Amino acid sequence: MIRVMLPAHLRTLARIEGEVKLHVDGPVTIGSILEALETAYPMLRGTIRDHSTHKRRPFVRFFVCEEDWSHLPTETPLPDAVVCGKEPFLIVGAMAGG
Repeated sequence: MIRVMLPAHLRTLARIEGEVKLHVDGPVTIGSILEALETAYPMLRGTIRDHSTHKRRPFVRFFVCEEDWSHLPTETPLPDAVVCGKEPFLIVGAMAGG
C-alpha cells in the first residue's frame, strides 16, 4: 500500500483523517498515485492538478523521501521506500510571500 499525506484543507474536503493508504496498479509514479487518489476521492479532482492538462497546480508540491519531486516528470518511478509503504508520498501546499 502506498501512504499519502495530504494538506489539511484537502483532508477536510475529502473527509479524511490522517494519511491515505492506496493500492496502485502498475508502476508507482507520481501520476499513478494521483490517478488512484482521484479515483478513490473524486472530490479531489482538479485540486492537485489541472482537470485537462493534468499539470500540477501552482503552490502544490510533491515530496518523496524528504526531497522535492515537484518538477520531475509524473512518470518517474518512485523509490522502493515509497512503493513498500515505508515512506509516505507527501502532497504539500506551498507558501508564498516575503
